[in-house]
Amino acid sequence: MRKLSRQTKRDLVAYSFIAPNFIGFCVFTLIPIIFAFALAFMKWDGSNPIQWAGISNFTRLWKDTFFIAAFKNTIIYCIGTVPLTMIASLALAILLNQKVIGRGIFRTLSFFPYVASLVAITAVWKMLFHPSKGPVNNILLNVFNVPQDQLPQWFTGGLVLFSMILFSVWKYMGYYMVIYLAGLQGISSELYEAASLDGANTWQKFRYVTWPQLSSTTFFVVVMLTINCFKVYDIAIMLAGGGSGELTTSATVLVYYIYQKAFIDWDLGYSSSVAMVLFLMVLFVTIIQFRGQAKREKA
Repeated sequence: MRKLSRQTKRDLVAYSFIAPNFIGFCVFTLIPIIFAFALAFMKWDGSNPIQWAGISNFTRLWKDTFFIAAFKNTIIYCIGTVPLTMIASLALAILLNQKVIGRGIFRTLSFFPYVASLVAITAVWKMLFHPSKGPVNNILLNVFNVPQDQLPQWFTGGLVLFSMILFSVWKYMGYYMVIYLAGLQGISSELYEAASLDGANTWQKFRYVTWPQLSSTTFFVVVMLTINCFKVYDIAIMLAGGGSGELTTSATVLVYYIYQKAFIDWDLGYSSSVAMVLFLMVLFVTIIQFRGQAKREKA
């Protein structure tokens, strides 16, 4: 029997280290994704035989008022959350990058909402914005003289998405603040010294030094924020789900709708088609962001 060459032995050793992770990826990620793509063109309730449905699942989407509401709410949530979180985290990072008293404490407090239990902080948030007992509405009632019957209902109707956006910004800005802090500390102080010698003020230093130097960091933040916003589920359930955990059309999002159709209605083919729409949305937005970043780097 011919002996294996040294390079072949090295390759086999390398593949043996990769194999457990690769097998796990195939079994638990790759195969389910492929099956979900195929299932989007099928009709299946999880117990009866799978039936071919063609594109009927996709044509059905645009006649489904609940899907359209989930689609619109997800888009609105992303448009509101991404820029506000980016601006808040960048402003916080710039502020806490200065030599201020208690800087470490403020950094810790800013990061705390991100690592804290979602159940705990949503409970606090709902207490703060409670329609009748919350301090926010009490301030509106007693300080700004808003009539009792006109006090905002923060977790129902048209304000529920606004509340979700505010909560998401508050929860996630500490995490992205840390990322921006790392980017800020990587900027050479010589650039700021050169700008000062040229007579640049604070705004001009930010515009011509800080912001361009943070372009790659901002690109990462925007991509990750966008993907996370499209995947929102837990925040919607905790803030607007109520005791039953069910969302109305004013608060439903795509991931919740996928869960509802798959594991409550057991319409697995239709839920897979909704998942494919979500996948294409994320893919489309991500490609645009990557192309935009590539153009900015070439310019």
